[in-house]
Amino acid sequence: MTSEVVIDVRAKEISIALLEDKKLVEYQNEPRSASFSVGNIYIAKVKKLMPGLNACFVDVGFERDAFLHYLDLGSQFNSYAKYLKQVQSDRKKLYPITKASRLPDLKKDGSVATTLTVGQEVMVQIVKEPISTKGPRLTGELSFAGRYLVLMPFCDKVSVSTKIKSGEERARLKQLIQSIKPKNFGVIVRTVAEGKRVAELDTELKVLLQRWEDAITKVQRTQSRPQLVFEETGRAVALLRDLFNPSYENIFVNDEEVYNEVKHYVTLIAPEKAGIVKLYTGNVPIFDNFNVTKQIKSGFGKTVNYKHGAYLIIEHTEAMHVVDVNSGNRVRGTNGQEANALDVNLGAADELARQLRLRDMGGIIIVDFIDMNVAEDRQMLYERMCKNMQKDRARHNILPLSKFGLMQITRQRVRPAMDVSVDETCPTCFGRGKIKSSILFTDQLESKIDHLVNKIGVKTFYLHVHPYVAAYINKGLLSLKRKWQIKYGLGVHVISSQKMAFLQYEFYDAKKQFIDMKEEIETK
Repeated sequence: MTSEVVIDVRAKEISIALLEDKKLVEYQNEPRSASFSVGNIYIAKVKKLMPGLNACFVDVGFERDAFLHYLDLGSQFNSYAKYLKQVQSDRKKLYPITKASRLPDLKKDGSVATTLTVGQEVMVQIVKEPISTKGPRLTGELSFAGRYLVLMPFCDKVSVSTKIKSGEERARLKQLIQSIKPKNFGVIVRTVAEGKRVAELDTELKVLLQRWEDAITKVQRTQSRPQLVFEETGRAVALLRDLFNPSYENIFVNDEEVYNEVKHYVTLIAPEKAGIVKLYTGNVPIFDNFNVTKQIKSGFGKTVNYKHGAYLIIEHTEAMHVVDVNSGNRVRGTNGQEANALDVNLGAADELARQLRLRDMGGIIIVDFIDMNVAEDRQMLYERMCKNMQKDRARHNILPLSKFGLMQITRQRVRPAMDVSVDETCPTCFGRGKIKSSILFTDQLESKIDHLVNKIGVKTFYLHVHPYVAAYINKGLLSLKRKWQIKYGLGVHVISSQKMAFLQYEFYDAKKQFIDMKEEIETK
């Protein structure tokens, strides 16, 4: 299996697609102005104590206050609290953590009311983004994640991933990290560190220590609260850090700034793979070029078709996700209804595993498969689902089919499920229900081109239109495009874009910057 990452950077948002054997399996999209909050560390104040829940609410600057449970304070909370006071007592000279004294662990059966006070400053990290009506979820056990290691201040313990099975390798890694880590720091050795040399691990450890140093320095020097003291790396780099593996063949980026950021990161963690990061400079939109747009359009929405007419209905409620499997207009197999139901269900298991990753669906998922009477077939379906979910990085649990033919799945929920609307709002009528005659559409485009060239002075530009419209404009020896080039210059370029609705258009200049030529008055 080969993997490719395609990163589409636009003026207002960034989209990242992970392809496995050219098939879209993960998709992330977020505004460029928004920071990726999971992993961010804040110095903030306790706003309200909830003794009944043994928890408190903390103001970290979000619309809703963040939730911090007593058990999430971490066993080293007392040491953190004392060290914070020492750091803030001297604004000029930073008190080194290696000299900090360790206090007894926090009692597991303690109370938040006797541990915290309203207005107390705490250093916390976001572990779950705001979802629906809930604010962010916090922890007091800070961690700085790298490719090979996770650094944890005040932990003073070295743990090795249980996925590293070799006892000899586990002992080597543990001894190695013990010899290079400073006092009062704990380290978790990740699975990908297996077989790595001391120089590589030491380099990353220094990077993670510097991140801690920068964060605690910001705590020392700033007095405003809440204050972001450590921001997780950019979304592109954060995704790569968790996903990167030697099977990657290419990482395509269409923005030079993000390309340099990704290239720097890959060079840092895997110098021999730096060549796979490539800057995409084609005129065709990057997602169209790699067939991502079409897969997004077909992969999201309430109904998802998979094979031979069968389809899934996926609905989201406040409490859970519900999936219904339908055979659709599929022709019944010659082996009878049971074999037909098994075939449809196995296909649904393959598609559902992809959908869970693609939409990042979390919480409780209930799947209503087509009823099967043979116990061996039900067991085969359960095993197929378990095998498909092995590729999923999120923690999950799958139960066998119940007597009602339902499969229950729980999947770790860290951020809201990805919901991409595949329904297109008419870009030419703005919901009014009436548009100019379609036959006049090209005349409208020409008037825009004339205004762009003769009034604004933009000589070179790219006109993005729906593939059908592009085919019409490029049709014939003396095509409409050729006539425009004769009249307005060779800087006129027409690009077919699958993202466009039928009578939608967008103009971009020579630097691929969007030019807003749309006016709602056109529709009146």
